[in-house]
Parts: sequence; C-alpha cells; structure tokens
Amino acid sequence: MLSHNPFADLLPAAIMQTYVVLMFLLVVGGTLLDVIHKKSAKYFFQAGQKAQKSQTRSVGGGEKASIAVKTAVNDVMLSGEFCNARRRIAHLLGMYGFVIFLVTTVILIFSYPTSATAAPSLVTGLWHIGALMVCVGGYWFWFFIRVDVAAEGNAWYRIIRADLFILALLATTTFALIWSYLQIQGGGAWTTVALLAFVISSTTLFGTVLWSKFAHMFFKPAAAFQKRVQEADGSR
Repeated sequence: MLSHNPFADLLPAAIMQTYVVLMFLLVVGGTLLDVIHKKSAKYFFQAGQKAQKSQTRSVGGGEKASIAVKTAVNDVMLSGEFCNARRRIAHLLGMYGFVIFLVTTVILIFSYPTSATAAPSLVTGLWHIGALMVCVGGYWFWFFIRVDVAAEGNAWYRIIRADLFILALLATTTFALIWSYLQIQGGGAWTTVALLAFVISSTTLFGTVLWSKFAHMFFKPAAAFQKRVQEADGSR
C-alpha cells in the first residue's frame, strides 16, 4: 500500500493540477479576506506602534534575526506554546503530517500523474504516512484532549465553527487512506465513493479558510515574534 500512487491515471493531469492550483488560490484569497475582515494587519501595526512608545531599549537587526529563529524553532517547529505534553504531541503529529501529506500530494500530481513514470516509493510512502500522522494526532486530540469537553461539561460530539478546520482535515486524510486502500483492493463503486468524499472534504478544507481556523496558523508565528520582540525591547 505504501508504494501505491493513488493519483496515477486517475484523471487527465491538467484537471488534477488545475484543482490543486484552485485550492491554493482559495487559501490565499481566504487568508487575505480573513486579514481584511478581522483587521489583523491593522492590529499588528497598531500594537507595534504602541509598543515602540514604551520600549526601554532598541532591538537591532541581528537580535531580531535571532528572535525570528527562536520563534521559528520554539513556537512553530516545536509548538512550544502548548504546555500540555499530550496536546503538543498531538499537534505536532497533525502539523507535520499535514505538511508531509500536502507536499507529497503536490509532487505526485505534478510530477507523477500517470503510470508512465512510476512515483518513488519514498514519496508514495510519505503520502500515506503523512495522512496517517494527521489521523493519529487529530483523532487523539478530538476524542481525548479537547479541553472544552471536560472544562465546560460539553459532549464530545458538540461541534462549533472553530472545529471546521480539524474536522475537514481529518475527513480529507481519512478518506484519502480509505480511497487508496480500496484502489488496491479493487473496491469498485466504493472506491468512487471514497474518492468523492476525499474531494469534497479537501475542497471544504481549503475553501472555507475565511470561516475556519486555517488562516490562524499564519498569524500565530507573527504574534509570537512580535511578543518576543516586545519582551526584548522592554515594552512588554
């Protein structure tokens, strides 16, 4: 299964590649609309201007570069903002799994869309492993770690708009694995059903950026960097 390329000869390469480009444009457009709607850029600018008035020392370019590296490592790569070890592990599994799944999907669709050129087993293997990592981290978080369930006495099946991202992501990777497995097993009509579910869930994932927490992942590093700079210049 790990060496199977589910995209090979699925559809004409141009159709699959156009779909990927459209999803990319939806993410970019949704993120920009989110910035405009929530006035995130204006908030960061005003916060920076306000912090400058109360800073006690100047932070040079070299120090800012060091802070940027520290932010990238601690807050992004290691998810240092999570104090709970279980939640951090679940988040890291989901985050790295999503990145691996996304990158390998692009590679398979743009470089190996047909069986004429066999995809490297490393790429197909990482595609399946990335999807599995998302499922492990995501389902672990959803059923065992969600803080609002225990703290607020809500049922595990209570769904709010903020859950749209994680649910769409889980549906995408889950149906991707099911679809790939059914392809190998010759699932017939069920393979088509799984494919349709995969396409619908992935379209939901990338097409609902404005309403989900997808865009949040782009703002968190900026907020963490600004916080560290303010701590360094004494304005915080």
